[in-house]
Amino acid sequence: MGEKSPDQQRYLSNEVDEISEVVNKSIVKNYYTKEQRKYIGASSLGDECSRKIQYRFMGQEPDDDKSFDAKTIRIFELGHVLESMKSKWIIDAGFDLQTENKKGEQFGFSVLGGKIKGHVDGIIYGGPLDVQYPMLWECKSANDRKFKEFVRNGLKRTNPIYAAQISLYQAYMELHDNPALFTVINKNTCEIYYEFVPFNKSLAQQTSDKAVAIITATEASEMLPKIAGNRDYFACKYCDFTKTCWEVS
Repeated sequence: MGEKSPDQQRYLSNEVDEISEVVNKSIVKNYYTKEQRKYIGASSLGDECSRKIQYRFMGQEPDDDKSFDAKTIRIFELGHVLESMKSKWIIDAGFDLQTENKKGEQFGFSVLGGKIKGHVDGIIYGGPLDVQYPMLWECKSANDRKFKEFVRNGLKRTNPIYAAQISLYQAYMELHDNPALFTVINKNTCEIYYEFVPFNKSLAQQTSDKAVAIITATEASEMLPKIAGNRDYFACKYCDFTKTCWEVS
């Protein structure tokens, strides 16, 4: 076959761009048409701003300029794929890792009439090593920079949100007698970081109390205080609800 003419090359290039655009639009559409949560997820309760969590619980839409693009959503989805692969690797190594209950449902909990829920990655009931079972298993993925922070500083210092999430899971799943196993996969290199996380009773209680305070305020039609005195505060700059919080509320 001969070389394609410049016109043919431009035509094919345009078609490729159109395919990319169609796929990206589909990714964004599917992401934002998912059923919105009508509860407070345990994974969000470690956020330092209770007002931000309250907006989510209320079903508030993010500011227009804070919507995720297709690339960001793909990164999220890649994380889920890696976490699924990690569970297989643990099982293949001889650990009795269960990710679903006998009904075929993801392990989790629901309290306060379903207003607070959590879904755990799994529970390890036994294995080839002489460690304490059963243990909660939580898996995350991270870019290279964040992964190195986990290795250098550990879970609690690197990501307090994850630390609060795990403490709450251990409490409500009654897996507080043994440390949880926390794993992080490096998205760039596929290195894996492991850490045993002892149950932090005070953190679990603080996190649970925060959730109750958010629900109580929302049901009373009261907005919780802003986290800072002005919108230049670091957490406010990157919040999904900056305009809503500072210009509307």
